[in-house]
Amino acid sequence: MLLAHKIELRPTPEQMVYLDKACGSKRHCYNQLLAHFSKPENKWSKNEAYQHYIKVLRKEFDWYNEVSSRVTRNAIDDLDTAFKHFFRRVKAKQKAGFPRFKKKDLRDSFALRESAKFDVIGRELRIEKLKTKIELRQPLRFQGIAKQVTISKRAGKYFASILVETEDYNPHDVDRQHSVGVDFGIKSLAVLSIGKVFSANQKLKASLKKLAKLQRNLTKKVKWSNRRAKAKLAIVKLHFRIARQRQALLHELSDYLTKNFDVITIEDLNVKGMLKNRKLSRAISDAGFGYLRQMIEYKAKLRNCVVVVANRFFPSSKTCSCCGKVKTNLSLADRTFTCECGFSADRDLNAALNLNQYGLDTLQPDLKCTPEQS
Repeated sequence: MLLAHKIELRPTPEQMVYLDKACGSKRHCYNQLLAHFSKPENKWSKNEAYQHYIKVLRKEFDWYNEVSSRVTRNAIDDLDTAFKHFFRRVKAKQKAGFPRFKKKDLRDSFALRESAKFDVIGRELRIEKLKTKIELRQPLRFQGIAKQVTISKRAGKYFASILVETEDYNPHDVDRQHSVGVDFGIKSLAVLSIGKVFSANQKLKASLKKLAKLQRNLTKKVKWSNRRAKAKLAIVKLHFRIARQRQALLHELSDYLTKNFDVITIEDLNVKGMLKNRKLSRAISDAGFGYLRQMIEYKAKLRNCVVVVANRFFPSSKTCSCCGKVKTNLSLADRTFTCECGFSADRDLNAALNLNQYGLDTLQPDLKCTPEQS
């Protein structure tokens, strides 16, 4: 099994210089190759890219040698992946999206995909051509063979994503409840069919005033000045902090679901369509529904859970979880579901109960199709 562990690095000033140089070398090599193959007379080929890299780029830019050769060499693989996606979209008659040039200080990263080029020993990371070892904030979570490492820089901080081939992953999937339905929302991030509620934690909304102040401060700075760079970094750090806070909440919810339930039924939300609502678009984006679904699905796969995704047009909120009657005139303003049969419950709890039943019905074998036992 291949698992990745992303760890924050604590480099010294000298190590920061090397990491920045490696990020810059990879970005420069990528952009040089893209510029070459963007010309009409040069047709993309991975082999041609390698020949151009060896015969032209490494000779013209000898400072590539100051970092590991695989840093710039792996730029060819990254560009090859970008072109493959481009050609796939063209073939499928989708919006093509030709590969773009990489910008400085925007998702800077580089990768070492060969085990011999790096090593993880305790809380230290060794990288080829870096004389000293970089301190890790925490030890590697998994025991096994480190296959590759990706170093990234975000908001002035450095991170190492280490891919490990391991066999010691133990999900502890015992004493779990059978099933649960999960209703996502804005007022509450998730309401479970067992009655548990995960409150929304809209960090972007809470930081809007501070963000506006920082942006006003940025507009007053002289372009290309050091003070403008510091003001811009302050905005980046705030956005990064908001993203990490949102990520922590989503991890908490996805961990709880996959650790405690065998069957998890969620909604197939049309997030792209929901964002067209201008009054709610910011709150919907801040909730991170798409990212939450990804977390639940990959953790469920690791922990041997079953995720059932309800049909997008299943009326979970408008259906009575007691008698099954659909209430067509239910509006978004109605927060309590009341049925003619006498059933009354919170709107989101009623939806979660319906989703739980939907998941159970989906997994139940069709008795009509089951061969008769002799």
